[in-house]
Amino acid sequence: MSKLTKGIHLRIRLVLTVIALFSGVLIAPVAAQAPLDPNAAAVSERQLLQQHYLIEGRGTIADTRSYVLEQPLGRVWRLIQAVWMRWIGAAAILITIAIFAVLYFTVGPIRFAAPRSGRMVLLFTAFERVLHWLLAVSFVILAVTGLNITFGRGLLLPLIGAEAFSRWSEAGKYVHDYSSLAFTFGVAILFLLWVKDFAPTRVDIEWFKQGGGMIAGKHPAADRFNGGQKILFWLAILGTIGVTVSGVFLLFPFYWTNVMGMQVAQIAHALIAVAFVATMIAHVYIAAVGMEGGWGAMASGWVDLNWAKQHHSLWVEREFGEGRDATPLAGGTPPT
Repeated sequence: MSKLTKGIHLRIRLVLTVIALFSGVLIAPVAAQAPLDPNAAAVSERQLLQQHYLIEGRGTIADTRSYVLEQPLGRVWRLIQAVWMRWIGAAAILITIAIFAVLYFTVGPIRFAAPRSGRMVLLFTAFERVLHWLLAVSFVILAVTGLNITFGRGLLLPLIGAEAFSRWSEAGKYVHDYSSLAFTFGVAILFLLWVKDFAPTRVDIEWFKQGGGMIAGKHPAADRFNGGQKILFWLAILGTIGVTVSGVFLLFPFYWTNVMGMQVAQIAHALIAVAFVATMIAHVYIAAVGMEGGWGAMASGWVDLNWAKQHHSLWVEREFGEGRDATPLAGGTPPT
């Protein structure tokens, strides 16, 4: 073999050797990763999300719930919380106010059917009134601090600025949490105290048939609590159960549920709370505005005898049937 031929062969082998080396460098990592090919050994992201509604990774801490990397349903929760709840909350509250405003200017408050007698009967004890006002104050605090979550960013933030709104929201969160304890405890006592008096009866059906006294000239018979008060009582009990159960999940996040469960608890808490606020607006109107003499019942506990006969005739008959008499008020002027 000539020197020229040997030189050509040597160059060809050198070129092939370089090509082989580069091919090994490029192909080796691909070959090593071949078993992890997502198209062959694992499901696609879309399939994973359709089956499990989230993508989870791995971690080293004990709480495996922190391994959630993607949860597309979170976008739905964000839409409900940031947009829908504002519309739902505003509609529930404003429609309730509008209904009773129309009722006030068209029908007006329920007036005394007979002149004031000047003789008073005790309708609510001091303990019942203190408990009622404990619930009233704590509920207002809960309503204001809770509605801040839904409406605060749109209403307060532009007015007071970011720093003040941040401080107010942080303080409101703690006030809301501690006020909830007082409210829940108070409702539990109220339930034990009044549950027997709020059992539905046939008298309540007739009370509703006659419009609860809203129809002029008709004053249906009622016991110490009428049908409307009983409906309100049970709505308050159910509402308290709803906000308490959902609120416990929010107070102790991820103790009993995952991210999706927390989102469901938050939405349920907000919806029940808004309905609760609308119900209490109705209660305040009927007790303080829509019924003449109603405010004094819970302010002082004493009501005029004729007022009691008009709104709670069965209770008055039972009390007098047991030999009791109305206690006169000093000065003869009933509270308003």
